[in-house]
Amino acid sequence: MRVLVTGHEGYLGSVLVPVLIGAGHEVVGLDTGLFAECTLGPTPEPVSALRTDLRDVTAEDLAHVAPDAVMHLAALCNDPLGDLNPDLTYDVNHRATLRLARAAKAAGVERFLFSSSCSLYGAGAEDAPLTETADFAPLTPYGESKIRSERDLAQLADDDFSLIFLRNATAYGFSPRLRGDLVVNDLVGNALIAGQVGLRSDGMAWRPLVHAEDIAAAFLALLEAPRETVHGKAYNVGDSAENYLIRDVAELVRDVVGGSVTYASGAGADARNYRVSCDLIAREVPGFRPQWTLRKGIEQLAEAYQRYGLALEDLMGERHQRLRRITALRKAGRIDDSLRWMETA
Repeated sequence: MRVLVTGHEGYLGSVLVPVLIGAGHEVVGLDTGLFAECTLGPTPEPVSALRTDLRDVTAEDLAHVAPDAVMHLAALCNDPLGDLNPDLTYDVNHRATLRLARAAKAAGVERFLFSSSCSLYGAGAEDAPLTETADFAPLTPYGESKIRSERDLAQLADDDFSLIFLRNATAYGFSPRLRGDLVVNDLVGNALIAGQVGLRSDGMAWRPLVHAEDIAAAFLALLEAPRETVHGKAYNVGDSAENYLIRDVAELVRDVVGGSVTYASGAGADARNYRVSCDLIAREVPGFRPQWTLRKGIEQLAEAYQRYGLALEDLMGERHQRLRRITALRKAGRIDDSLRWMETA
């Protein structure tokens, strides 16, 4: 198929694109390039791309590249960035998502795969893993934006336009456009470079974890799955066995990488606390079988950090922290307050 991937120069997009190409699909990207320079290791091979802001995309833009499917990853992608300007988060993550989907439908796209998030469960119940029918309890504009998008996208589905929602667990793992603001990536980097596995909470919150390569594999499997099986469905993406207390994640990082586990002074509970069941995707999409465990992912990250000489100032600075990257671009006058590139940039 010919697949349009939005956010193809982001953390997940940089892992997904080679997976699609390796499976024989043709890829076109859509990205404004906010994080294109945030690389660790070799820069990913470029693909043909639309340099169009998600908020401006039209049916004519999509008709020009004529994709069979759209994989929509582009978003303001973490809670601190979302909290910076909640309305901007809703503009990009919700309203622009609907604009893209309507344009895709008008352009004759057959399948639209939306990168949602388990963060929409927010403060989920602790007694049992949450299935796709669980109530939502978002704690951030990011989580709320995913709920609004799923709700409104579902209204567009019909016999010609198939929607699929991938509720990804908390991502981790190496990407050539690394995010250091993801919990496992952060803990491994600090353990390796600074000798400390530092927690900002008491570590007693549950979190489902999934490797970036397994997310990419899920997108591929759902792209190729029979329409009658996956049409209109939401899937928790991950492995039911990969739910962890953050404290246990830190201890595993210490065991694999070294260092000492530390807790911030006065550290309390993290309100984001949920486990999820990924049994539905395991049952309905046999083409998807997660290949990564947390231990293997920690080993991969540590090896990649050492191979590419990751420095602490890069891990914790603007190169690999999304909010700091945006802040630096604004301060330098390269983007405006709405995160659009300045004409002089």
